[in-house]
Amino acid sequence: MTENKSITVTKSARAVTFSTFMSSDAVKQKVNEMIGSKDGQRFMTTIISAVSTNPNLAKCEHSTILSAALQGEALKLSPSNQLGHYYLVPYDDNKNHRIVAQFQMGYKGYIQLAMRSGQYKDLDVMDIREGEYKGKDKFTGKPVIEFIEDDDEREELPIVGYFAYFELLNGFRKSLYWSKAKMEKHAMQYSKGYASDVKKGNQYTFWSKDFNGMAYKTMLRQLLSKWAVMSIEMQTAMTTDMAVINDNGYEYVDNQPEETMPEQTPEERYAAIPLNNEEPEPEDPKAVEQLQQQTISF
Repeated sequence: MTENKSITVTKSARAVTFSTFMSSDAVKQKVNEMIGSKDGQRFMTTIISAVSTNPNLAKCEHSTILSAALQGEALKLSPSNQLGHYYLVPYDDNKNHRIVAQFQMGYKGYIQLAMRSGQYKDLDVMDIREGEYKGKDKFTGKPVIEFIEDDDEREELPIVGYFAYFELLNGFRKSLYWSKAKMEKHAMQYSKGYASDVKKGNQYTFWSKDFNGMAYKTMLRQLLSKWAVMSIEMQTAMTTDMAVINDNGYEYVDNQPEETMPEQTPEERYAAIPLNNEEPEPEDPKAVEQLQQQTISF
């Protein structure tokens, strides 16, 4: 199940809580049709719980949360932060004056999909410490790594790069090394949110909060997309990663040209997002009634 999924709701319907949105007959019917009644109930409970513990996510357009979560379910991955398969990430889309949920793969999700394909004998990604990278083999051009054996000594050294490799069951191998400077340049170029964080000294994005985790994912995407055996699930994950899923397909809101995103202060960007101790907005009875009459399209 890898088809595009999105739910369109009327504008006033967004005033209701996400729990009410998910409890509507129309949404429950569609979830049950796509997932089944037994797994559908599990799915709805898991997603409602995830949103209830994240006030920033609760402010996103409900349809984008559900569409992103359905994509994760289609890939049979878990939204659990402990497992790190995929995440529902709030993003303040200034261009369209809205807050949306991105579907964002975790590096462990990519490993899960690769191993599930049954084509891999080994697959791993890791950081490289100072003194471990010895350059490239002069004949093959492959990175030469000599790991420091003492783990305690190794942990004390600074990270200078990242290394990923895989070996298929048929014996084919490939490895990739990026310096930390190259990874930083990549993050600045492809995540406008991270570039804004660096410029303003904020820590809103995953790149700012967990640079190594995002670096691991980037290494796997670069390695697997160019040289590996990719299942249909893996291809879908690559395509939908970091996208907002809607009626028109996939929208990569964090990759817009700089000039399309109006300059705002951190206070302005997140003014609409409540703090943990803020009370949720009361539900609009008319919006609840209108929610029952919403149009849903997949």
